[in-house]
Amino acid sequence: MKINLLVQFLALIDELRGREETTAEFERLLTHYGFDYYGLIQAPKPVESPSSLLLAGRWPKGWPETYLRKRYMQVDPTVRYLGHAQAGFRWRDTLGAFRLSPHRKRMERMMVDARQNGLEDGYMLPVHGRRGLLGSLSLGGRPVELESVEIGLFDSIARQLYWKLLLAADPEAAARLSAIVDVELTRREMEALSLLAEGMTSHDIGRVLGISSHTVDWYMNGIQEKLGARNRHHAVAIAFRLGLVS
Repeated sequence: MKINLLVQFLALIDELRGREETTAEFERLLTHYGFDYYGLIQAPKPVESPSSLLLAGRWPKGWPETYLRKRYMQVDPTVRYLGHAQAGFRWRDTLGAFRLSPHRKRMERMMVDARQNGLEDGYMLPVHGRRGLLGSLSLGGRPVELESVEIGLFDSIARQLYWKLLLAADPEAAARLSAIVDVELTRREMEALSLLAEGMTSHDIGRVLGISSHTVDWYMNGIQEKLGARNRHHAVAIAFRLGLVS
C-alpha cells in the first residue's frame, strides 16, 4: 500500500495553486498508484450534456465520443450504482446489482467496449453535499487492487478535489451548492412530504395523518411554493436533493 502518498496529497491539496497545479499533482499521484485514466465529474441533470460537467479528466482517445454516441450513460452500471452508493466502489462489482435489469445486455456490452478501449477496471468515488449527490471521481485503466483504507482516503481526496476545482471553474456554483439550506416547513408539511416521497396519494396521506384529502392538497400547495417546485414529483426531487427526505 502507498497510504503515505494519499495522506501527503490530502495535506498538500489546500496549498496547491490553481487548476493546472492541482491536476498535475493529482495525476502524479495516480501514476504512482497505477491508474491510467480518471474523471472528476459533476452530477448530471437531464438537460445537461455530460461533456459540460467534466471538471478534470484524462480518458482513452476516442472513448468519450464513443460513450456519448452510444448513449452509454443511460445504462452505465457504475453511474446507476452511484445513485445509491455512500462510499467508493469497484466498477466490476456493479453489474451484480442489475441481474434483473432489462438493460443488462447493453450494460455488459458497455463494459466490454470499455475494456477494449483500455478501461479494464476501476473505482468510483461519490461526492456528497448538503444537497445530495454532487458528483464523482472515477479512476480506471489497468486493474489496481486497493485496500479498504485506501478507498477511504481516495473518498476524502475526491471531496476536496471536487470543491477545489469547482471553485476554480465556477465560483457561483460552488457558493450555491455549499450554501445552507434555508427552507422552513411546518411539522405537518414535513410529515406530508415524507409520505408523498413514499409514493402515497392525497387520500393515503390524509388517512395516515387523520385529515381530509383537501387539507393534504392545501399542505402540498404550500410545500411546492416553498420549494419552488412545478408539481409534486418535482417537490419530491428537490426534497431529496436538499436532504429533507431520505
